Amino acid sequence: MRMIRSLSALFFATFFALAMMATSTTSFAQVGVGISVSFGPPALPVYDQPICPGDGYIWTPGYWAWDDEADDYYWVPGTWVLAPEVGFLWTPPWWGWSDGAFLFHEGWWGPHVGFYGGVAYGFGYFGEGFVGGRWDHDHFFYNRSVTNINVVNIHNVYNETVNVRTENRVSFNGGPGGIQARPRPEEERAAQERHIPPVAAQTQHFQAARSNPELRASANHGRPPIAATGRPGDFHASAVPAREAGGAYNPPANRGGNRRAGGAPAGGENRPPARGDTGASRPPVHAKELPPLERPAPPNTGDPNRDRKYQQQQEKLFNKQNQERQKLTQRQEQEHQRLAQQNANEARKQQTEQRHQQQTQQLQQRHTQQQEHLQQRQQPPPPRRK
Repeated sequence: MRMIRSLSALFFATFFALAMMATSTTSFAQVGVGISVSFGPPALPVYDQPICPGDGYIWTPGYWAWDDEADDYYWVPGTWVLAPEVGFLWTPPWWGWSDGAFLFHEGWWGPHVGFYGGVAYGFGYFGEGFVGGRWDHDHFFYNRSVTNINVVNIHNVYNETVNVRTENRVSFNGGPGGIQARPRPEEERAAQERHIPPVAAQTQHFQAARSNPELRASANHGRPPIAATGRPGDFHASAVPAREAGGAYNPPANRGGNRRAGGAPAGGENRPPARGDTGASRPPVHAKELPPLERPAPPNTGDPNRDRKYQQQQEKLFNKQNQERQKLTQRQEQEHQRLAQQNANEARKQQTEQRHQQQTQQLQQRHTQQQEHLQQRQQPPPPRRK
């Protein structure tokens, strides 16, 4: 009987340990999106952080993304982005080695920072968590020791010395030469919380990066001419170039064989769509291909009158933007019908498609700026300095 009890206890202890290991592995893999590349991304470039454009913006570090059509990595510049909700922080995307390939893990917004591969992106993201700032009730306070803040415009700041390990420029986890890091328990818990995917301004930002040939690794050799921007999509006025590459970049001569999980080409979510292709994360050509507008979360500043006023402004902007989308969609469809009736040649059709894409991107950019402006106005006034 004693032997049976001992064997039974050993069985349950072993089963529990294996279950815990499986749970940990599942949590670790849940953030992957299935993009698989046969060789690793370049090292992280060395660059300076642009100054924060205003209160409520949170730094999102730059990273290497993959374009399967170009068979190349391209740099998505770091930028300041308005938090989609009070209390939310950004978990950066990262590359990890698994089953003989590099898999891409998408970034997300949530109440806590999750695992991002142990990659030291800098500016508060030093491999674990985020030390560039913190939320205090309805306000985000910036740590001046690791972020570039103009205290004339932003007063909610503090100074906290951060003991950072020797920062390397490796941009991926695991595999040959990769960072050897595993998620901590608190990072696994963060992965189970409610998340918000990259907001519209971020989507537009990486679409612009993908369409810029100078940001491809084969062109800049790991030293992108636009390493960071003060605002999403602003690749001119607030752009900051890389000071140097993080290391030598020697991609294989044969770059084929990069696939997505399930057999689709790697990085397919960034591929320009054909007419009628409504992939929400691909660069839209027509207004009808834009993702549905989302109503912002109701404000909760503690002032009912102020919240009610902003709620009305949000609803007014939402309805106005929907009307503008419908008008542009109708106008573009009418132009397609006229082209079909006139049996237009391919050159004319291509010119029309290019004009439609420009119209759609301008509309999306204008709507994003309007939403950011309204969201920034909803931020409670910074506390007075004592």
